[in-house]
Amino acid sequence: MRSLLYIIAVVLVIGWIFGFLVYSLGSLIHILLILAVISILLSLIKKS
Repeated sequence: MRSLLYIIAVVLVIGWIFGFLVYSLGSLIHILLILAVISILLSLIKKS
């Protein structure tokens, strides 16, 4: 389950960077970043 959360976090961060640099869609980009951070935090919490 941890690896799945890491994969989701990486995909969301890549999507955020891509959207920020190419499309600049406003709040959607920040939502992707927040979801990536939450995924990383959840994986760290479940790890300990």
